Amino acid sequence: MTELDAEDAKLVVLARGALGRTDGSCGAAIRDTDGRTYAAGEVRLTALRLTALQAAVAAAISSGAEGFEAAVVVCGKFSDVGIAAVREVTAQARVIFTDTDGTVFDIIDDAGVEPSSADRVHGG
Repeated sequence: MTELDAEDAKLVVLARGALGRTDGSCGAAIRDTDGRTYAAGEVRLTALRLTALQAAVAAAISSGAEGFEAAVVVCGKFSDVGIAAVREVTAQARVIFTDTDGTVFDIIDDAGVEPSSADRVHGG
């Protein structure tokens, strides 16, 4: 198990909370370079579909975030298109993947470094 610092552990709690509130299959949270955090669940409307990470990025950007330090995705896929949105804003931002219990199973911490199982999904 990977130990996270207090700030990243807070993101795990926020992402798990978003997952629970939305009753979706995935939750995410992101921290901007000012230390503000944003959490979101999946959006599954007929007119709009966003992964939890995309929704968290959208909330951050629409609130004025100019860069990201880290993001957490609970029960997400390594192929989440939200990763591209994070990378577009800040190429070196960490993306941490956890199961529903908050146990880290992978971290993408440099642009271009991807886990070997691009479509692996972890649930709880």
